[in-house]
Amino acid sequence: MEAPQYAGLHSTLIVPGQKISVESLPWNPHPKFAGVSLRHLVTGKDSGGRLSLHHVRIDPGCSIGDHAHAGQVEIHDVLAGEGTCMLEGKKLRYVPGTVGVMPADKVHRVDAGSGGMLILATFSPPLV
Repeated sequence: MEAPQYAGLHSTLIVPGQKISVESLPWNPHPKFAGVSLRHLVTGKDSGGRLSLHHVRIDPGCSIGDHAHAGQVEIHDVLAGEGTCMLEGKKLRYVPGTVGVMPADKVHRVDAGSGGMLILATFSPPLV
């Protein structure tokens, strides 16, 4: 179930030929990290294979542990909540309005604070 502080963010998705309610898109549990779910907003199919966009919901006190994306740049736009991102040995504060760039092949992690966190993640090339 979506946390109340996320209500109203990105309510409508417009892709060629379609107008979609974001709330109608399913949350998909992350296959590796407990307490993390993804909602696929734009896939490679929608962007001609150039990029993908995803809501990433991290439950309170949970994290997306150390990982890297081979050949993919990932951009985080913190929409709600707070926490930290570890990138190249530096701990960075994540609050709404923060944008973080994860270079391809670089190990990073994101830890949510006590209220959880919602990130808009962009991948190029696409994650899915």
